[in-house]
Amino acid sequence: MAEYICLFSKDTLIIKPPKKSPLFSRTIALWFAMLCGVYLYGTCLKHVGTFRMLKFQNIQLIQKPSLEAQIPTLHYPKPESFSRGECALNPVRFFAIISMQRSGSGWFETLLNSHINVSSNGEIFSVIDRRSNVSNIIQTLERVYNLDWFTSASKNECSAAVGFKWMLNQGLMEHHQEIVEYFNHRDISVIFLFRRNLLRRMVSVLANSYDRKAKLLNGTHKSHVHSKQEVSLPSLLSLLYIAHSFSSLFSFSIFSSQHLNLLLVSGHLMQAAALSSYKPIINSTSLISDLKEVEMITARALENFNSTRHMVLYYEDLVTNRTVRPVTNFMSIYGISQQQNKHLLF
Repeated sequence: MAEYICLFSKDTLIIKPPKKSPLFSRTIALWFAMLCGVYLYGTCLKHVGTFRMLKFQNIQLIQKPSLEAQIPTLHYPKPESFSRGECALNPVRFFAIISMQRSGSGWFETLLNSHINVSSNGEIFSVIDRRSNVSNIIQTLERVYNLDWFTSASKNECSAAVGFKWMLNQGLMEHHQEIVEYFNHRDISVIFLFRRNLLRRMVSVLANSYDRKAKLLNGTHKSHVHSKQEVSLPSLLSLLYIAHSFSSLFSFSIFSSQHLNLLLVSGHLMQAAALSSYKPIINSTSLISDLKEVEMITARALENFNSTRHMVLYYEDLVTNRTVRPVTNFMSIYGISQQQNKHLLF
């Protein structure tokens, strides 16, 4: 202790206190830094986990539980007479098929319309005046969902589900906020239908555009092939079919059913060959950017309509699985049994 004592004067004695050790303060600072690091790491990890969950979560169906609780699964037999009075008390599901050209929407809508309780009214916004502004769009939607829209797709049954198909380039993206608000207000279910193979879709778009001018099928343009009867020699095959049907009434046969089916299939193959004979030229320079643009449009549509009750379908899955049962389940409609439809399952 001698070094801490100094004589300042004769009568004054100053005793200096010992210096504090820095070990204690450094320990406190280290523990504080460790606690802050653990807290920041936990917070960042939580945010990263939430982001990954939102980014990679495969949301195929967003439902409103109240809708299923209020209305049970629907199915109506064929009424005696189609009238608003007879069908007025029947609840109706509303839906809209949102898709892009050459994505299988026409075929998908045909499948839905083969259900006795589903009525889809086609591509109603292909007419420019109906989508020229928001007011015309809402008026058109009101006609459809008030059951005042009658087209060739309208059925002579009390429909349990009524809707139409809507392409993304038909005013849907430009006025998506007002449309989403209307859809949520009317409890309209959205069915997205896209195509995974964007390159094949591009080829289909180019081929369809070319056939509008070339008219490969006997001078007529065919956007879609709906049946085997749409063949390259329609008149001849139709006459053969009528002749065979007429001869069967009188117990004699011009040719067998197997021969008739062979002719129809052959004609269908001839038509397919005519349509596939066109080989489009694709601009390889802009190919990647064009495909990415389609991907961006699809992603933007899903984002804009994320708050609606919706499901996502892909054309390739429909072709592989040969069933629209997920759609009928989504709309809570009884499906047709396998005995009633041997080729497609509802």
